[in-house]
Amino acid sequence: MNKRVSPIGKADGTTFEILAERVKDIHNATSSVAKGAVNQLLTIRNWAIGCYIVEYEQEGCDRAKYGARLLQNLADKLSIKGLDRQLLNACRIFYVKYPQICETASHKLQNIDFLPRKIPFIEKKLRGPICESASRKFETPPELLVTRLSFSHIKEIMPIEDPMERFFYELECIKGTWSVRELHRQIDTKLYFRSGISKKPELLLQRVEKGGADAVLSVKDAYTLDFLDLDAKEAFSETELEQAIMDHLQEFLLEMGKGFCFEARQKRIIIDDEYYFIDLVLYNRLLHCNVIVELKVGKFRIEHAAQLNAYISYFKDCEMVDGDNPPVGILLCTEKGPKMVQYVLNGMDEKLFVSTYKLQLPDRQQLENFLIKEVKEMGL
Repeated sequence: MNKRVSPIGKADGTTFEILAERVKDIHNATSSVAKGAVNQLLTIRNWAIGCYIVEYEQEGCDRAKYGARLLQNLADKLSIKGLDRQLLNACRIFYVKYPQICETASHKLQNIDFLPRKIPFIEKKLRGPICESASRKFETPPELLVTRLSFSHIKEIMPIEDPMERFFYELECIKGTWSVRELHRQIDTKLYFRSGISKKPELLLQRVEKGGADAVLSVKDAYTLDFLDLDAKEAFSETELEQAIMDHLQEFLLEMGKGFCFEARQKRIIIDDEYYFIDLVLYNRLLHCNVIVELKVGKFRIEHAAQLNAYISYFKDCEMVDGDNPPVGILLCTEKGPKMVQYVLNGMDEKLFVSTYKLQLPDRQQLENFLIKEVKEMGL
C-alpha cells in the first residue's frame, strides 16, 4: 500500500506558525487574481485552507498546544477580514466532505503564476487516498462543483450527512441554476424526499425549475411527515397526529410550503346550531387566504370531502375579511384512490385538495434509480 502523501509536509516539521503562514499565502495569492474567476478561486482557496487545517490537526507537532481553540487562534493570528472562526470551520468541513476536489484544486492553484512556490501543496501532485472517495456512483464531478457552484451554495449543502442527498441537491442546483436562496428553500422544504415519494419526480422537478408563485404555492400530492416521530406501523388517533404536528409546528409549516402561518387548532364553528371543530386553520400570506387542514389517519372516504367542503364554504361566508382571497382546503390522509378523488371533487367550485402523507422516508432504491437517470440525461 502506498503511503499517503501529506499536502502540508513532514509530520514532524509542521507548527502552528507554519499553518498560519500557509493559510495567509494561499489567501493572498487567490485574492489577487482577476475578478472574473473570484468564485472559483474562493472555492479552491477554502478547500486548500481546510486541507491545511485537517492535516495540521492530524500531523502538527505542536497541535496539542492549541487544541479545541485552534480555529479561533488561527483566525486571530491571520487577522484577515472574512477569515473568522466560522469560515475556517466551514473550510475544514468542506475538505472532509469533498475529498474529490483534490486534483482539481491542485491544477487550478498551479496555474496561479505568483503563488508562492514554498507551499508544498502546489509543488506535489497529490495522489493517494485523499484524492479518492468511497464511491463515485453519486458524486458530482469536481470540475462541475468548482465551476458551477459557489462556495455559498456548497455551504448550504455541506451539513447534509447523506452523500446521495448531497449529490441530489448539487445536481439539481446545477441543472436548475438555482440561487443560494432558492437552494436553501428547496432543502428546507425537503425536495429530495418529496422527489422520492412522488410517482413522477421528473414532473415535480419541472415545476420547481419553472419557478414563480405557482411552483412555490402549489399543493403537494404527498407530504413527508417523518419528523413527527410516529411509527406508520402502529395505530394512532387523529388527536395524536394533530398533537404531533403541534409539537413540530415549525417543521410542519415548512413542509406545507412557502408563506404558511399558524392560526388555530380545533377551531370551533357553529353551523345550524351545532358545534364543529376544524383540525387546523392556517393562513398563507402569499395567497392571502385561509388554508383549512383536515387530518385523517386512514384512507380517503367520500364523507371527508363533504365535511371539508362545508368548512370551506363556512369560512368563505363568515370568516373572510377585506383583502382575503377565497379559502383553500387540504385533506391529509394516508391513502387515496385517484379515481374516487376525481369523481368526488368533480364539479366542486371550491379549492379543495386531497393529499397523502407519509411518516417514513421514501424507498432509497427509488431515489437511486431516479438519480441514475438524471446523471445519464446530463451526460455526466
